[in-house]
Amino acid sequence: MTTRTARTSQTFQGASSPWIDRGLLLMRVALGLVFVMHGGQKLFVFGHAGVASGMAALGLPFPGLSAALITAVELGGGIALLAGAFTRVAAFLIAGAMAVATVSAHLSNGFFMPSGFEYTLTLMLSSLAILMTGPGAYSADNAWIAPKQTETPSLRLAA
Repeated sequence: MTTRTARTSQTFQGASSPWIDRGLLLMRVALGLVFVMHGGQKLFVFGHAGVASGMAALGLPFPGLSAALITAVELGGGIALLAGAFTRVAAFLIAGAMAVATVSAHLSNGFFMPSGFEYTLTLMLSSLAILMTGPGAYSADNAWIAPKQTETPSLRLAA
C-alpha cells in the first residue's frame, strides 16, 4: 500500500505524464467549446442590447458594461482555452464570471437544471481546476513558456 501511495504522489508531483496532458487537453477543449458557443450566442444572437437587458433584469450594476465584459470573457476566454493560450488568465476570468452567474442568476433556483446552479457551478469548478493545473503540454502556453532544451558544452580543465 505504501508503494502505491508513493508512486501516485511522485507521478502527480513530478514531470507531467502524457495521460495527464491529454486529460487537460480534453478538459480545455470541452470548456473552450462551451464558452465559445455561449459567447458567440451573446454576440451574434442576443446582441449587446439583449444581453444588457438580461443583466439589467438581474439587477447587475452597469448592465451595458457587464454585457460587454461577459461576452468578451466567454468568447475570448473560450478561444484562449481551445488554443491553450493565456490559459490561467482565461480560466480565472471564466471562473469569476461563473461565480457571478451562480450567485446572481441561479442560486435562488436551487441546484438542479434548467434554472438551478449545477451547470454554472460545474463550469466554475472546472475552470478553477484548469487555473490550478495549467494547460498541459498540448497548448500554446507550453510552446511559449517551456524552456528549450539546448546542450551546453562543458569545459574540462586538464590537471
